[in-house]
Amino acid sequence: MQIHIINPNTTASMTDKIGEAARQVAADGTTIMATNPRSGPVSIESHFDEAISAVGVAEEILAGERNNVDAYIIACFGDPALDAAREIASAPVIGVAEAAFKLASIVSHRFGIVTTLARTLPAAEHLLQRYGYQHLCSGARAADIPVLDLEELQQDTFEQLKNECLAAIQQDGADSIVLGCAGMSELAQELSSCLNVPVIDGVSAAVKLAESLHQLKLSTSKGGQYAAPIQKQFIGRYQHWSR
Repeated sequence: MQIHIINPNTTASMTDKIGEAARQVAADGTTIMATNPRSGPVSIESHFDEAISAVGVAEEILAGERNNVDAYIIACFGDPALDAAREIASAPVIGVAEAAFKLASIVSHRFGIVTTLARTLPAAEHLLQRYGYQHLCSGARAADIPVLDLEELQQDTFEQLKNECLAAIQQDGADSIVLGCAGMSELAQELSSCLNVPVIDGVSAAVKLAESLHQLKLSTSKGGQYAAPIQKQFIGRYQHWSR
């Protein structure tokens, strides 16, 4: 099968790292294609960034539809444009936060989230409520690491992240950790070894869920909320979306 991973920000080096993390866990016969929009924010750290990135995600879905991919993964912990992507995609679309919560709920009684900046904590809490996992989460913590600092991770930055994970375990009662940024994907195994608890990276979780859906021949229902958008004209720079 072919999985199209979409990094909603425009930092190509992060896209490459996300793609490599996905390939590390992909089954034989699974091809990973990792892309990012050509226009948009270099990182997503606010509601505004997320809103601007949504159109880029839709454009990448459109490109994937031309290539007949078997599944899409939106590789940003905010799961930006997930509902819109499910409307326009013929293949399943998985958000990395949703995937991480699902697997964490299976391997632990309560999981903690450790993310980048404190300003993104309300967004993580909103996703917990949306997906119905708030009662299984011990809390969300921020290491106060800007997303782009994950590109060339220094030892002191790694220690910041590890210390917040330890606090989530020792103070909040977490039995596992969900990493709250797709840019942390390559750190999951190292952190798990240090902490001696499961550390779930949403990119890897989403890859395995995508493979399961493909094997079971399950895709997004088009009979309700995720039916194709109503046909209409679009104006200006979005006229190519006219149906």
